[in-house]
Amino acid sequence: MKTLLHMCCAPCANQCIEVLQTDGIEVTGFWYNPNIHPFTEYRARRNCLREYTESIGLHLLEQDEYALRPFVREVAADIAGRCVKCYEMRLFSAAKTAKEGGFDSFTSSLFISPYQNHDLMRETAERAAKEFGVDFLYRDFRPYFRAGQEKARELGMYIQKYCGCVFSEEERYLKPSRRID
Repeated sequence: MKTLLHMCCAPCANQCIEVLQTDGIEVTGFWYNPNIHPFTEYRARRNCLREYTESIGLHLLEQDEYALRPFVREVAADIAGRCVKCYEMRLFSAAKTAKEGGFDSFTSSLFISPYQNHDLMRETAERAAKEFGVDFLYRDFRPYFRAGQEKARELGMYIQKYCGCVFSEEERYLKPSRRID
């Protein structure tokens, strides 16, 4: 089975890749993350992922566009509910790329994060699969989250401190223990 794995970053992707390959699945990586801002953060995550996939010999497809304006246009009407738009942008693009590339299925390293809305991501991926006529390969990778973070530290990977969008970064600093008045 050939699966396109949408990847948000190398620390999240490393265990997803291992699990899928252990299951006998042929994995190709896919980078498309218009939500990641600012540009320095986008570049750091993309470059780390490029280096990692190259080091393990994994093919990486890239839809490499820093898309601040399109992302903000999509989420501006409902900042608090922005995650669904973010998931749609990335998972629908992954499904489309999987279909056009002749893959059997697609999935995402987002499913490793205990901080994401898992049910909403799954529902979004299922809608994308239906729209593009390609299978969504569901895996709950969350049990591997800590191992992925440990491996990332061992390999000296860049590890981010927030989900990716500028609004999640803002929320990180607005927590009571990190107020920046």
